[in-house]
Amino acid sequence: MFATPAFAQAAGAAATPGGDLLTMLPMMLILFGAMYFFMIRPQSQRAKQHKAMLTNLKRNDTVVLSSGLVGKVTRIEDAEIMVEVATGVNVRVVKAMIAEVRVKGEPAPANDAKS
Repeated sequence: MFATPAFAQAAGAAATPGGDLLTMLPMMLILFGAMYFFMIRPQSQRAKQHKAMLTNLKRNDTVVLSSGLVGKVTRIEDAEIMVEVATGVNVRVVKAMIAEVRVKGEPAPANDAKS
């Protein structure tokens, strides 16, 4: 009763098949470039630093494992190392699980330090 008939609108200019691709291509290139510089490149640099850290590993270095254990390297093999976590307690660990190598002169934070 109150509804009015809907009329089809006149068709606009016909779109060219390649027109949408030419407008989206620069945006896709910018997006890929941003993804490379913010995600891919930093990850590959971290992997390169980790590999260099593992190749420079030597006996008596203090290491922190990814699980949080801290120990001293006693033996190094190709894929595994032996870490002494307590006096006389040696644990065999996969090299890739080493998160950090601490320098002997690195100061330890005080237990009573307040932030």
